[in-house]
Amino acid sequence: MEFRVERHALADAVAWAARTLPSRPALPVLAGMLVETTAEGALTLAGFDYEVSTKVRTEADVAEPGRVLVPGRLLSEIVRNLPAEPVDVALKGSEVVVRCGSAEFGLQVMPVEDYPTLPDVPDRAGTVSGDVFAEAVGQVTPAAGRDDTLPMLTGVRVDFDGDVLRMACTDRYRIAARELPWSPDQEGFTAGVVVPARTLADVAKAIRPGDEVSLSLTGITDSLIGISMGGRSMTTRLLDDQFINYRSRLTGDWTSTAKVQTAPFVEAIKRVALVTERSTPVRLAFGGGQVQIRAAAGDAARANETMPAELVGPEIDIAFSPQYLLDGLNGVHSRYARLECTGPTKAALLTGIPDPENEDEALDENGDTGFRYLAMPVRLSG
Repeated sequence: MEFRVERHALADAVAWAARTLPSRPALPVLAGMLVETTAEGALTLAGFDYEVSTKVRTEADVAEPGRVLVPGRLLSEIVRNLPAEPVDVALKGSEVVVRCGSAEFGLQVMPVEDYPTLPDVPDRAGTVSGDVFAEAVGQVTPAAGRDDTLPMLTGVRVDFDGDVLRMACTDRYRIAARELPWSPDQEGFTAGVVVPARTLADVAKAIRPGDEVSLSLTGITDSLIGISMGGRSMTTRLLDDQFINYRSRLTGDWTSTAKVQTAPFVEAIKRVALVTERSTPVRLAFGGGQVQIRAAAGDAARANETMPAELVGPEIDIAFSPQYLLDGLNGVHSRYARLECTGPTKAALLTGIPDPENEDEALDENGDTGFRYLAMPVRLSG
């Protein structure tokens, strides 16, 4: 095997393929990155850990086609630090030689015959705007659970319902959900799967502006989902599809509704939260055309800040974990945020509401911007 490729293209491809490489592989061969070239000038790199696979294809000047397995993380580190010059890669005996400018590296090849067969990307179900998809994933995944003993809570519930795609995550104390449009290949397509949240969040961060994302499913008994865009693809095993009926919990008869400007509200909460300890909540008191934001860490420190707020209904005095509150507000990408609740001990709903100065802002069926965040407040004593 021998080929030449631009350093930027190689770095991009290697970074994508290295995303799945385990830091502590169950088998040594899973730490490898598969490198393949064809006589037609195609360079393919892939990684696989039996749960998630990544694959990327780019163009290269191929002098000799071939297939080798090399230490993936080491190759990634090397390529990341190469100068901005063309990279020459060649197999010489039991070593893959990487040359770029005056730098030269030799990597011992791994037994490619022991490498597992990569799963095929399932049949395409439809496409979605990469920008919208990445935004939605970023909004819901902060609410995913971290406890691997409860796999359902570590996933993103993805429901395909005609031309609407719904995502949701929950860790039992909050729910983050988002609706977005997508284009199914088959009219009336419906399906529901649970995708590992960490994998989906990692993939979303790699989506480039303007990418169109293809989503692929295997069929009725789904075990894999595939995501492809711009010559890159990944597959991941799905989690058990059992999930709470989250949509019913995002509706209710709210007695109090508060409206604030999102960005100033976020900054105020961050400042007040500076005095909080791990279990200290931030308290919000809405009334009199303002919201008072306060917190205290015993007798050691306290903080208090007020800002304008509109309120419809009885006055609100409610408290939240500052991080949970900020996770929800960071998902509100509109100018104004709306907080709805029925009391200090009942779950409160946070949504984005349309900017009256932006008539083109997309709204969902509930008249908001498609993002909904339900959080349980902290019970206050006294």
